[in-house]
Amino acid sequence: MLLVRNIRLPLTCPAPEAEAAAQALRILRVPPERAARCGVAKLSVDARHGKPVLVYTIAVTLRDEGEEPALAGASPCVCFKQPPQFRFPRGQAPLAHRPVVVGLGPAGLFAALLLARSGYRPLVLERGPDLDRRVQAVQRFEAAGELDENANIQFGEGGAGTFSDGKLTTRIGDPLCAFVTGAFLDHGAPEDIAWRQRPHIGTDLLRGVIRAIRGEIESLGGEVRFQTALTGLHVQGGALAGIETTAGPVACEQLILAVGHSARDTFAMLSSCGLPLECKPFSVGFRAEHLQTEIETSLYHAAAGHPALPRGEYQLSQQVGGGRCVYTFCMCPGGTVCAAASEAGGVVTNGMSLHARDGQNANAAVVVSVDGRDFGGDPARAVAFQRRLEQAAFRAGGGGYRAPAETVGSFLEGRGKLDTLRVQPTYPRGVTPCDLGGLLPGELSAALRQGLTAFGRKLAAYRAPDAVLTGLETRTSSPVRLPRNAETLQCTALPGLYPCGEGAGYAGGIMTAAVDGVRCAAALMAKNAPPPG
Repeated sequence: MLLVRNIRLPLTCPAPEAEAAAQALRILRVPPERAARCGVAKLSVDARHGKPVLVYTIAVTLRDEGEEPALAGASPCVCFKQPPQFRFPRGQAPLAHRPVVVGLGPAGLFAALLLARSGYRPLVLERGPDLDRRVQAVQRFEAAGELDENANIQFGEGGAGTFSDGKLTTRIGDPLCAFVTGAFLDHGAPEDIAWRQRPHIGTDLLRGVIRAIRGEIESLGGEVRFQTALTGLHVQGGALAGIETTAGPVACEQLILAVGHSARDTFAMLSSCGLPLECKPFSVGFRAEHLQTEIETSLYHAAAGHPALPRGEYQLSQQVGGGRCVYTFCMCPGGTVCAAASEAGGVVTNGMSLHARDGQNANAAVVVSVDGRDFGGDPARAVAFQRRLEQAAFRAGGGGYRAPAETVGSFLEGRGKLDTLRVQPTYPRGVTPCDLGGLLPGELSAALRQGLTAFGRKLAAYRAPDAVLTGLETRTSSPVRLPRNAETLQCTALPGLYPCGEGAGYAGGIMTAAVDGVRCAAALMAKNAPPPG
């Protein structure tokens, strides 16, 4: 495959994909009849200098693929790339019991998928319900404030990523990203996730994709047990021998632990078993909502609203005093703010978008970093800090899982007011005016004010005083890490246990968690053959 990069076209181009393909063939000096395929490999928008242009990378496959390497030097913007080949070696010694995967979020889902495709017939345990019942539980909570602590935006089939934007953006550059993208495409994800600069599936479409992946796992001999939580570990001879669950004991010598970033009871259980949890950096803050049109005007200027442009997205960061960073996270164009609590008496916010991203508001987490220095290196103190903030937000909201909120202008001045004008809050349980700065330690509030002020210099929308801040955002990532061997990926203190994904401290976001799930499953397979039968 040949990649022809940096084909730049104006928004006024009437058929940009066809023109980009034609330009690619001209650069290669290849007539159309010699090309077996010529299509978009990547599309981005360069909105610098106030005049957006479309920037294409075109993938060309020749009918005679043997000719491709010689054409790689046709231009500095041309390179030859071989499609990735995925081979996962299998060990010689058969497992006595089928491998167990705990958690059916992105990490657990993709670990189980690779194991099932390779003949290992995994047993998957998920503390929450299947997706249909989980959606019903979330809807009840949003409508009536009835929280099910095992069926919510954090727990259940698909994990926390199911109720998000379905964003697949990642910076890890791992070849396994192509494996994950291919699996999403195989199960009904939109085709443009293969080439969009910031690919996303959308919360609505992602649900069907997850059901389809689970269906493949089950069709290949895997088993999924819902509403079954991990409660203990059995160790013999210094290695894993089995587990305890809410449904009884399960024999297993190989366990992929993919419990997600909110499984606080599991973290406590692991610590009680003597496993060495560590503090990991995470961040706290709130959700910022702006009009989507204002974001796009800030990014695209006079071209805002042009049908060829994607919905406006941004990512901002600012180093502030004390070695901290304030940054935006999980930006959801045309989306809504979610009620993401998983414990009684706590308020947690998150964000989501549907595939169309056609809501009136944009939202993003605006958060400030914290780390082990803030908690004396004690993971239990880090979890307690999250919980304390969530409970303070619940009280400030006035109960019923209403959320505290404040407009940006008020927050910067410390007035505790919600002076809503153009931007109406979308948090489903309702909001209560509050001094958000008073809910956070003074150093963190000051850092967030510095960050917001700096963001206003970078993106005009952040200068709008009536943008709405809704709090608190506390579950940006896991506060703990369970150390693992860099080569075997097994827990340093317990052979047979594979800490995996966000909850174990090795991923952040759908794509990185899914890749880590594949990586852990591959490490397990390299050591063991499938169980008999």
